[in-house]
Amino acid sequence: MVSDDPVVRDQFYDGRPQSERAAIVLRLAPSWFRIGSLEILAKNNEVELLKELLDFVIKNHFPGIDVTDENRYLALYSAIVSETAQLVASWQSVGFTHGVCNTDNFSLLSITIDYGPFGFMEEYNPKFVPNTSDDEGRYSFENQPDVGAFNLNKLGEALRPVLSNHQIKQVPRILHGYQQIYKNKFMELFISKLGLLTIKENDENLVALFLRIMEDTKSDFTMSFRELGEIDLQELNSDLVSQKYWSLTTMASHEWFGNWVTKYKERLGEEEIRDETRQTRMIKVNPRYILRNWMAQEAIEQAGRNDFSGVRTLLRVLEHPMDWDREAEKAGFASPPPAWAKFLRVSCSS
Repeated sequence: MVSDDPVVRDQFYDGRPQSERAAIVLRLAPSWFRIGSLEILAKNNEVELLKELLDFVIKNHFPGIDVTDENRYLALYSAIVSETAQLVASWQSVGFTHGVCNTDNFSLLSITIDYGPFGFMEEYNPKFVPNTSDDEGRYSFENQPDVGAFNLNKLGEALRPVLSNHQIKQVPRILHGYQQIYKNKFMELFISKLGLLTIKENDENLVALFLRIMEDTKSDFTMSFRELGEIDLQELNSDLVSQKYWSLTTMASHEWFGNWVTKYKERLGEEEIRDETRQTRMIKVNPRYILRNWMAQEAIEQAGRNDFSGVRTLLRVLEHPMDWDREAEKAGFASPPPAWAKFLRVSCSS
């Protein structure tokens, strides 16, 4: 909802406030309870209210847990540990960086509900930080898995007042499983992104080498995987020079690329996957379109002129990010980002 009322905001905390039109964005979610919702009750020793809230969450959102079971809070913790690990792995698989991963922004349902200074990586950089206010890179792309574990540890501490001494001893054991759950989901997702069906012993190296080449060449994260799913294997080689496959062409300049292609083709051969099948499967899991900051900025500027066509186009395209779209192609949504895009900044007040 947009108003003509002016609002003065210092968007980047640099002492240069600007007047903008007031607006309200309505966000919807099955639940807004976060880890922080429990922490504050535990810290204030409001144990009965903490139990009431936990039982409410279990009853309404975790039907597989018996709300009368004396171990229900441990079961809840185990479920949240598992689902959070899988959520963070899903973020990593599409280059999504949350921006502010504190416990007040981590959902008990393991859903992405914070619409603050998030961002999708363009060129692959593990240290990518979308939030210009995060000077230390605390919530960088590569730090997200560890931050997830940190927040789950805080959740375990918040549950202590409602657990017996025996149950408290189980919390570290449950949390210890986070890393393996994350790793398993990460490999499952990235093997699928490469068009493979099963996970074998050396696949971790295959994924790691592809990411390393992408990092060294500063290739686009989204389009490198997407183009790999669109190109015919017979075209894929270290001599690749193609405007159509602009991101893979950048990767092909790396001295290790030819070696990776050889290993990749050998690995596909082990599964006897037809190339058309590989392409079809990869296109279903690798988006062609993501919400890049420059795309959002253009839509914002249009909206400032009472033209919401850009917003509507983005919404329509991003509801089906895997599907080729004529209007999106014409707008350059899958093309190399414009040079001015690298200067865009986002903060908690953006």
